[in-house]
Amino acid sequence: MRIIVTTTTIVLALASPAFAHAYLDHASPRVGNTVAQSPREIVLWFSERIEPAFSSIEVRNEQGVAVSSGKASGGGTQLRIPVKTLPPGTYKVIWRVLSVDTHRTQGDFSFRVGP
Repeated sequence: MRIIVTTTTIVLALASPAFAHAYLDHASPRVGNTVAQSPREIVLWFSERIEPAFSSIEVRNEQGVAVSSGKASGGGTQLRIPVKTLPPGTYKVIWRVLSVDTHRTQGDFSFRVGP
């Protein structure tokens, strides 16, 4: 009986990461932060490995105009996108990712450039 309980516990412990979703862990610029100068790129880190080919980042200014200057790329738990030189203002980052376990997650946050 003890072997069955131990085996079941190990199997469940190993299987649990397969049910995880990739959520935003942190970002650069940081979520809600104000930066003095325009960043060259937006970098996002996720809680799980992602499939970059099926993941995206959009960066929009206050008027809703896209300000990225390329496609999102990355690997592992990171996704990044280059941006044009951003004048002072508030920017919205919209992300959609597919984790390696095929779960889709999405979200958004804002940051500000300026004093």
